[in-house]
Amino acid sequence: MTRSLRVRALLALAVIAVSLYITVTVPVRLGLDLRGGTQIVLQTRSTATTDADRAATDRTLEVLRGRIDALGVAEPTLVRSGDDRIVVELPGVQDPKKAADVLGRTAQLTFHPVLGTAAGADDDSRPLPKRSRESVRPDESGTPLRLGAAALTGAHVEEAAARFDQQGGAGWHVTVGFAGAGRDGWARLTGEAACHPPGAPERRVAIVLDGKVISSPQVDPSVACGTGIRDGATQITGSFGPDEARELSLLINGGALPVPVETVEQRTVGPTLGAQAITASAWAAAIGTALTSLFIIAVYRLMGVLAAVALVCYGLVSYAALAVLGATLTLPGLAGFVLAIGMAVDANVLVFERAREEYAARRRPSARSALAAGFRNAFSAIADSNITTLIAAALLFFLASGPVRGFGVTLGIGVLASMFSALVITRALAEYAAGRPGLRRRPRLTGIATTGAVRARLTRRAPHLMRHPRRWLATSAAVLVLAASGIAVRGLEPGVEFTGGRLVEYATSAPVDADRARTALAETGFPRAVVQSSGDSGLTVRTERLTDAEEAEVTGTVRDLAGGADKVRDELIGPSLGKELRQSALIALAVALGAQLVYLAARFRLLFGTAAVAALAHDVVILVGVFAWLGKPVDGVFLAALLTVIGYSVNDSVVLFDRVRELVRSAGPSREATATPLPDLTNQAILQTLPRTVNTGMGAAFILTALAVLGGSSLTDFALALLIGLAVGTYSSVFTAAPLAMELHRHRDRPRRGPLPASGFPPSVR
Repeated sequence: MTRSLRVRALLALAVIAVSLYITVTVPVRLGLDLRGGTQIVLQTRSTATTDADRAATDRTLEVLRGRIDALGVAEPTLVRSGDDRIVVELPGVQDPKKAADVLGRTAQLTFHPVLGTAAGADDDSRPLPKRSRESVRPDESGTPLRLGAAALTGAHVEEAAARFDQQGGAGWHVTVGFAGAGRDGWARLTGEAACHPPGAPERRVAIVLDGKVISSPQVDPSVACGTGIRDGATQITGSFGPDEARELSLLINGGALPVPVETVEQRTVGPTLGAQAITASAWAAAIGTALTSLFIIAVYRLMGVLAAVALVCYGLVSYAALAVLGATLTLPGLAGFVLAIGMAVDANVLVFERAREEYAARRRPSARSALAAGFRNAFSAIADSNITTLIAAALLFFLASGPVRGFGVTLGIGVLASMFSALVITRALAEYAAGRPGLRRRPRLTGIATTGAVRARLTRRAPHLMRHPRRWLATSAAVLVLAASGIAVRGLEPGVEFTGGRLVEYATSAPVDADRARTALAETGFPRAVVQSSGDSGLTVRTERLTDAEEAEVTGTVRDLAGGADKVRDELIGPSLGKELRQSALIALAVALGAQLVYLAARFRLLFGTAAVAALAHDVVILVGVFAWLGKPVDGVFLAALLTVIGYSVNDSVVLFDRVRELVRSAGPSREATATPLPDLTNQAILQTLPRTVNTGMGAAFILTALAVLGGSSLTDFALALLIGLAVGTYSSVFTAAPLAMELHRHRDRPRRGPLPASGFPPSVR
């Protein structure tokens, strides 16, 4: 065992051991879409006196944290997003209305002297014309009271508690204790009220919460004039039930919000949907990985077995990385984790195909030397292809939000883990196995001593695919026009994230026809509702922004049609947030294409970088057009799939152009006069890399097909988008990017007709 092999083996064992320990001891945190609960996004609003800046939002977050702790929610999460947004996750909370009401109320608690009644007043909050510090508000019974300026605020309250008076028969009430200056202020307020005769309105004290009089009790006759209540405590009484009393005490204890907040997004997912998604994704991962492993074992024999072992190690390392980083695993993130398994195959296939080439080219080959050369020659293509995917993952993290951002985190971790799996674990196992005496005597068992069926057939037939590059470009243009016409004719169906509105998903007792449900909702008063069937017994309703009462009407209509239905998902997106997310999506797409161009131009010069990015734009338009023709929603999960396709489909172009660059360099400067023309050289590169393209595509297709078939309705569109992107991306890298590069070279180097210089790139694009 060489020193380098020993180092790689020790490193692999150390990482696997640490990953196994983390997997056993540190659980991965599940997102709400996997464990059920409510997510609320609040946006702070500026007032005349306070700006909703970062500091005010941080103070608001701390007040909200106190309120949620009082609610008793297990493992809540509150984080600031940007300068003026707060994301609240409440696991297990299935009543979003109550949670939003508690979080969103400003809880401005004030204590006022009552100056008398205001007979005939009809305004519940009308300042008196000559006494700007006074106002008129109705008491609990509706009688208008003239209130003086606030003598105390909620800031003077030390503690509030909901109590039930069994002996006195007062029922539920809230005990409020004052501290510091609040004690003296309460004594002064009640002492002034006690100077008026019993029964007079001026003997009352008004307690106002958010502009509404919640209690206006008389000061007890036992309280002396000018003395007041000196113990710093009082009871707020009224027609309280237990829930109302507890909520009031919670709001008082939590304090007033520094600035008002508005609910701009609200998501509720039932735990049943989360459990089904986890089970479905687990089955998809298991079956997809098994099929992929069987495929690479059939193609690469012993090396395939070792690659399958490395895939298992990859899954272990990825899971441990998610756990140790404290990442939240969401439903799209789970899909990204499964998808990365298919992507992890790519690096192994690249190495094994290069090793096969090396073995066939040597006069006295050995499996070990061929493998070493395969890893060495494939490294640049592996690095470039994975870096392009990492660019897409990074853009998802920085430009997206919510589950889509979680997908970017999971995808990025998966890509890094796949590189470690292929370049360290697979290499250590493969080099150790190739050095065994038994395999040296039977090299065909390694799987790299044969060229493979695809390569053998291509070698026999030697087709010249790039003889007429413009024909391929015409075909790509025709497909592009057909897809784009779907956008023009059918239009896009933006998801709730991008338009604002409400989306409710139901699990129905019996299948419900979507057209029938659409008609029933139109008759109920919702003619613009978009109704889609999801699975055998599911229904999704998308509408404009609905109140909770209107949502109850929609739910009632669906339940009447189905004979019963459970609400498994409820999402509410404000129009301002929808507009912002739509802009962010376009920015993410533009930045992704720009970043790909910059990187590829730096690695392969501008000519090939432009061709590769043009092929990416071709893939994006086709994928969006297909979804337009199918009437599928374009939502945040679709955006995740689209950016993944950008990173994934460019891999083939990177591998192809990497081989073109290598073939040009191998010619050497002395052969400049007789250098191979670009079409012939590109065709040679295509034939050499096509076996890798086919085998990698098959491995990814197994995973995606398993996701599409077994992943459930929530993952079907995601897997479908990636399957379409896989097919289109594989085609475009060969029959769009390569012909386009030749056309660009022909036009840019028109005065220099003839062979390509040995440098591989014309002077005009250096």
